[in-house]
Amino acid sequence: MTSFGPQIIIALIAGLLLGLLAKNMGTVGDGEPNWLTTTLNTIGTSYVSLLKAAVVPLIFTAVVSSIANLREVSNAARLAWQTLLWFAITALIAVVIGIALGVIMQPGANADAEPPAEYEGGTGSWMGFLTGLIPANFMGLTASTSIAESGAASTAMNFNVLQVLVIAIAVGIAALKVGKPAAPFLALNASALAVIQKVLWWIIRLAPLGTVGLIGRAVATYGWDTIGSLGMFAIAIYVGLAIVLFVVYPVLIKAHGLSIRQWFSGAWPAIQLAFVSRSSVGTLPLTQRVTERNLGVPRAYASFAVPLGATTKMDGCASIYPAISAIFVAQFFGIDLGFTDYLLIALVSVLGSAATAGTTGAVVMLTLTLSTLGLPLAGVGLLLAIDPILDMGRTAVNVAGQTVVPAIVAKRNGLLDLPLYNAKRNGDPFADDSDEVAAEVTDAVEATVPATAQAR
Repeated sequence: MTSFGPQIIIALIAGLLLGLLAKNMGTVGDGEPNWLTTTLNTIGTSYVSLLKAAVVPLIFTAVVSSIANLREVSNAARLAWQTLLWFAITALIAVVIGIALGVIMQPGANADAEPPAEYEGGTGSWMGFLTGLIPANFMGLTASTSIAESGAASTAMNFNVLQVLVIAIAVGIAALKVGKPAAPFLALNASALAVIQKVLWWIIRLAPLGTVGLIGRAVATYGWDTIGSLGMFAIAIYVGLAIVLFVVYPVLIKAHGLSIRQWFSGAWPAIQLAFVSRSSVGTLPLTQRVTERNLGVPRAYASFAVPLGATTKMDGCASIYPAISAIFVAQFFGIDLGFTDYLLIALVSVLGSAATAGTTGAVVMLTLTLSTLGLPLAGVGLLLAIDPILDMGRTAVNVAGQTVVPAIVAKRNGLLDLPLYNAKRNGDPFADDSDEVAAEVTDAVEATVPATAQAR
């Protein structure tokens, strides 16, 4: 059987070819997409929906378990602070690269594009971030209703990842404080986590099929001609993403005495899935899996760091992209930026990632940056035309960073399983491991009961 990595590559090629075919087929009737484009769109969106459907229970059970397990890890508070510190360090490096590329490449100086209409979308704000931390209900769910031109109303349920994280942290800490009475709850949570993970492994095995639909839809809908008028901007974004992924992260890995090749081979399945799914949250199960299984980060720490990273660690969406985009908008509208403006871009990028959690990260982060600098929000409308094409690379870098930081922090604290990190990869991060999962749950239950029984 072909391993996971080659399956994704084959699916990428198939999706590209089918997308080109669908684009050449053109539209039907009054501009409606043809049957192949519709089919590819249905396959792609259905797969992402499957991934996201399990995210809420996964984050809740994983974070509660991680807090319960962190008591078995020495210096848990130190690990948490180091994780946040390295999130900030890598974000700062990424935004400096973005600013440098924007100044050097001048992507907006000669942009051959029509001036955009006034942007009417939502904007990010610091107050919105603070109020967004307060859960509206136990699972952080919200409902939004839209009315079509025909008058038909449709309601969609969404979840705020950051609120789910807050709820899970509160419940996990409360369970530890309760002590012995919480032992059955923690044991049930450990079992539920194992069941949810097994369902997710089945979903992620469908990744090649989802890849065909997602890549095919992107090519059929946008194509390469869409980026023609914004070519220099798109090139600048991808150059920045490539520098972070293939230079910055490897340098940090090597500086901590770890093998660059082993990191790439270990994290690559998650990076691939992130590229095609365009969802850090949807890729979360696989990101955590490879961080633990391939990179040797202890489960007790990884189950805390990776979900936190999936909501706040976005070097692609929150550092490279808003830095270059803000400079592009300023150049496009003929606005000169000073040194203070560049400092503001860096500050917003390092501190503002959390403000995008649970939202369409890059767009909200861009509006937050433009608002802080006082730049025209109309520039967002211009860049939205090629956003899906850029989002693939941004998300891949986001997820790569979410594996780098836990590996670095674990190595610095002597927690990294070096034999596992350096082990030969079998190419399948989701081999059937029912016996192992059962053993892990048994261990968790046995470890939980006596530990909580001692708490008073």
